[in-house]
Amino acid sequence: MIVPLPDLAAMEAFGARVAAVLRPGDVVALSGGVGAGKTTLARAILRGLGHDGEVPSPTFSIVEAYDLPAVRLPVAHADFYRLRSPREADELGLDDYREGAALIAEWPEMAGGFSHEPGCLAILLETDGTGRRAIASLGADWLGRMP
Repeated sequence: MIVPLPDLAAMEAFGARVAAVLRPGDVVALSGGVGAGKTTLARAILRGLGHDGEVPSPTFSIVEAYDLPAVRLPVAHADFYRLRSPREADELGLDDYREGAALIAEWPEMAGGFSHEPGCLAILLETDGTGRRAIASLGADWLGRMP
């Protein structure tokens, strides 16, 4: 599935559509080069879940947690760019963050990837002229759910 994202409003709308169907246990795996819009889309998803505060990039903290009532469902927002090995994701206690929550994962390949999980929505963001496009791959749990 290819979704054109010509401007910030389109990115916000796409994030809201993903947020509307997001469930505990889901992973939204965001890939793309530096500046592709991964954090922008993560912020749009979190806003779609009801978060109205600041959403810092987790580049340095690696994982930021968002809990009820600030969001419709608990979410861990992770940026794995700085990991040197997928084993480091285990050392972070990622499973604890994911318990009963959804995961938004930037640079998922640095954590070993999540595409093997049925609840994974993998989104590759690419530049497209002056905007972006999202190339989405749906895990089995997303079939029929993605708007």
